[in-house]
Amino acid sequence: MTVPEASATVAVELERLRGTVSTGFAEVKGSLSVLVERSDRNERDLQQLRADTEKDLGELRADVESLKRARWPLAAIGALTGIVGAAAGVMALLAR
Repeated sequence: MTVPEASATVAVELERLRGTVSTGFAEVKGSLSVLVERSDRNERDLQQLRADTEKDLGELRADVESLKRARWPLAAIGALTGIVGAAAGVMALLAR
């Protein structure tokens, strides 16, 4: 094998290697593009989920507040019942 034949063989192998490397980089770049797109989509989905969750929590808080305002004052009703019962007992004792 002479020097020009060896150079030609080396040049062919280098060109083949360059093609392989270029193909590999193109595949990696494509995979990274897909990952970036998925990441962007996940970020948008997460922002939408946060907005929906905050909206639902706001509605739930409003519902809880309306329930608190509409609940019966059990302590006052219990005290009133006790007073009425005591008064009825006293009246029953005095009526004898």
